[in-house]
Amino acid sequence: MTANNEWLQAALDTADPVSTRGKGGRPPGAAKHLMVPIRSLGPSHRERIARHLFALDAEDRYLRFGYPASDEQIRRYVDQLDFDRDDIFGIYNRRLELIAMAHLAYTPLPEHANCAEFGVSVARCARGRGYGARLFDRAVMHARNAGVRMVFIHALTENTAMLRIASNAGAVVQRDGSESEAFLQLPPPNLDSRMTEIVEQQYGEVDYQLKRQAKQFWAFLASVRGMGDEVREGVRKALGSTDR
Repeated sequence: MTANNEWLQAALDTADPVSTRGKGGRPPGAAKHLMVPIRSLGPSHRERIARHLFALDAEDRYLRFGYPASDEQIRRYVDQLDFDRDDIFGIYNRRLELIAMAHLAYTPLPEHANCAEFGVSVARCARGRGYGARLFDRAVMHARNAGVRMVFIHALTENTAMLRIASNAGAVVQRDGSESEAFLQLPPPNLDSRMTEIVEQQYGEVDYQLKRQAKQFWAFLASVRGMGDEVREGVRKALGSTDR
């Protein structure tokens, strides 16, 4: 085990993977949740984000965007993502397919510079694993450390899963007919919140690199097997031609 891996393992063993339950901090005596490898996404991930959103069915698009977004509208949304201003987080499976993503959008208005809006989507094949809540925890932790004092969610009232995540985190939920808004006030950052984010960021990056290397390795083996099949086929044809 390398020195970096030893540091990461020690940090994982000792650091409290803070949930945002209860106004941005874990309530006393709460059980720790399993860490999920979440990676920050940049411009190079834009097309994977698009594929993830394109794969959402009509109902999921409606809940995610608040309207039945078409492919063209999704493409426009993806193309306009500002990775310099906002933060995008994602969860990848072993095939490096983006199965869940969150968008933490910071308001450009100076008078609301300490506010951010959260949005999330999870592929149907990955439902029921708590990925939406884990992405919310990760985004809120980052927002807290960035000096954000309030995270809000604008969602359809029928999007009970999203509103439940916000409510469980201690957010104030206001319902107004078909639409609802949730507001979560964040405490100032401290050493624990900063160290927790460092650990989770390193964990997500290491996991992604391992999956990337594994995918490259299996692709290499597949190419070697393909070359072997071609060689065997060539030998078989050559032997066949000498028999005639």
